Amino acid sequence: MTDTDIKKGLAGVVVDYTAVSKVNPDTNSLLYRGYPVHELAATQPFEAVAYLLWHGELPTDEQLAELRATERRNRALHPDVKAAIDILPTSAHPMDEVRTAVSVIGAQDTAGIANVMDAVGTPEENLERSLRLFAQLPAIVAYGQRRRRGLELVEPRDDLDYAANFLWQTFGEDADPVVIDAFNRSMILYAEHSFNASTFTARVITSTLSDLYSAVVGAIGALKGPLHGGANEAVLHIFEEIGTADNVVPWLDAALAEKRKIMGFGHRVYKRGDSRVPTMKAALDTLVTHFDRPDVAELYDTLESEFVERKGIYPNLDYPSGPAYDLIGFDVLTFTPLFVAARITGWTAHIMEQQASNALIRPLSEYNGPDERHISGYVPDTAVLDVAERPEEAAG
Repeated sequence: MTDTDIKKGLAGVVVDYTAVSKVNPDTNSLLYRGYPVHELAATQPFEAVAYLLWHGELPTDEQLAELRATERRNRALHPDVKAAIDILPTSAHPMDEVRTAVSVIGAQDTAGIANVMDAVGTPEENLERSLRLFAQLPAIVAYGQRRRRGLELVEPRDDLDYAANFLWQTFGEDADPVVIDAFNRSMILYAEHSFNASTFTARVITSTLSDLYSAVVGAIGALKGPLHGGANEAVLHIFEEIGTADNVVPWLDAALAEKRKIMGFGHRVYKRGDSRVPTMKAALDTLVTHFDRPDVAELYDTLESEFVERKGIYPNLDYPSGPAYDLIGFDVLTFTPLFVAARITGWTAHIMEQQASNALIRPLSEYNGPDERHISGYVPDTAVLDVAERPEEAAG
């Protein structure tokens, strides 16, 4: 072993520049292209935030109208994509459905491209691919939930904006404006978060000059893990396990005694609390009032206060988003696919940024296995000897 400074999990390692987002430590604010995310969530439709992440500036009215028109034209699923989803068992995790559907969309789009270099795509082509995925993921996620309930696909409506149409395709009815607003805010809050695990996965794949769809499929795989996107599912399971606010203290006593990881709390980046939580908690509060569910708020507040008091660790975005999605009517298994539908904007912004100034991402490792050893009785063929072991060739 050497004295190499290993950064397990790449903690604290700065690997590249990005202009897409950052956490401002002075204000503890998450910024998208310089804008605090809580300001965007309070004032913008999700389509405008997608435009911001892709282009660097908020759209004009004309630019937003053009993006919306293009998004609405691309909402419907190709029959082959639906068929690919239908092949999967309904017992499969919906993230597997999403991953498969994106792979099929990518295969259709790049079919006939013989040279793998051409599949990388131009900036214009990749912007079109990004918008296509952005437009179709609501149908993919919504259909996944519906088919597990034995229901048919609901076709999109071009008279509804992104958030309203997403809810329409999921539930088959017009959503209340309070629900639409809370859902829109959640999608904005989940849209982007710098070099997180799934985004970094997408950038690593992109750095090999693979195509945008392959990078997104890899990101979906990374997001599926409970230490990343799957955490919002785990929060609801915790709520279901606890039951009511009266059970919080004994449940937490037992969980901490068993050294269980309490999902929904803590974050690698935020040390003074996730800057997105207040905005999502406010959205949750509107849903609690709308659906007359004070029991949800009581359980939420009791668990938060008890855990913060005991451990000094604050909630992350998954903590309020889980119960919010539950109140809206999404199945727990649908929570992480919702994360995909939001984060597709950030992923693709990073993919295009990586392509614009690319370097193959290939870190080193420090070996800690056995020293060199040999097979007993093995006689090497001189043709396969390393050139370093044949000084006469090395010299030449």
